[in-house]
Amino acid sequence: MAENLHEFTDANFKSDVLESSEPVLVDFWAPWCGPCRHLMPTIEQLAGEYAGRVKIGKVNTDDNQQTAAGFGITSIPTVMLFKNGEMIDKVVGAPAKQHFVSMLDKALA
Repeated sequence: MAENLHEFTDANFKSDVLESSEPVLVDFWAPWCGPCRHLMPTIEQLAGEYAGRVKIGKVNTDDNQQTAAGFGITSIPTVMLFKNGEMIDKVVGAPAKQHFVSMLDKALA
């Protein structure tokens, strides 16, 4: 896993995501999901490129159903961007890396 790539769980989501002082990009995924596996290298690249500016991590929806259900995750991959405890952007599916770069740069502006 990339150095800045975090694993978010039901136990740490509130402290690591909602209470974070920096923007947090969260990838809701599952190991059996083909599009999720396709998106993984992009998420890992972003984690490296935005280290120190944005916290980036993944939530395994199979293992953390409470968090996934709490955010209404019905399709994966779903990627949400949080800032100051609020979800400010969301994308379902596996768009090109540039889509995420635009999301993150907007959040940092």
